[in-house]
Amino acid sequence: MSQVCAQKLTRLLAILAERAVWKEQMAQINRLHGWLEEVEQILDGSQLQAAGTKVSNVTVGQALDAWRVRMNVHLTDGTLTALQCECLTEGLQVLTNLRPYLVQCYDLQGFPRTNNEMERSIRHLKTQYRRVSGRKNWNAYLLRYGSRVAYAVWWEQDVAHRAALHQQATRIDRSRWQAFRRQTRLARREQLTRFRFRHHCPSLLASLEARWLDATQSVVLP
Repeated sequence: MSQVCAQKLTRLLAILAERAVWKEQMAQINRLHGWLEEVEQILDGSQLQAAGTKVSNVTVGQALDAWRVRMNVHLTDGTLTALQCECLTEGLQVLTNLRPYLVQCYDLQGFPRTNNEMERSIRHLKTQYRRVSGRKNWNAYLLRYGSRVAYAVWWEQDVAHRAALHQQATRIDRSRWQAFRRQTRLARREQLTRFRFRHHCPSLLASLEARWLDATQSVVLP
């Protein structure tokens, strides 16, 4: 064997030895990744569709709960390593905390189910506003109307939606509407203050100092 071949063989044996050290770690990582894929198949509805079950908030929630119960058993049956127990415990805790919010998007047709779909929906709202207003930045529009910009787009989609809006508007109680309007104005004021603090901090602080000075000067001391 030539010297070059011997060097290559030595290097190959070293690589195989390193892979042998990583083999157990990779097996654990692959198992953890398999659990994530199981959750993904539950939440995207593919598991239920493959079983011929209708995808809805109830069915997806039941499948997710059954998976959580099954994985909780693995934490106590002694089949997992310490690392796998730690990762699984953390994952189950996250799913438990987010459980009420993860299964609310299946009964509404066209509702964004993933973060990518939500980003595309927000981008569509931005594009629509820019075409209507001619402005590049929609911060002022968003600060004024908040989350209601999405509702406005939905109501204006077709005649049926607009008719539903009129029908719902006739049922609004005046006192509830006034209370909601006060709540909305407070929320908008908070959003506007936060925006000004982040982007126009010096002018905001100057205005607050001026208001404080006016308030203290108007106080009449006994």
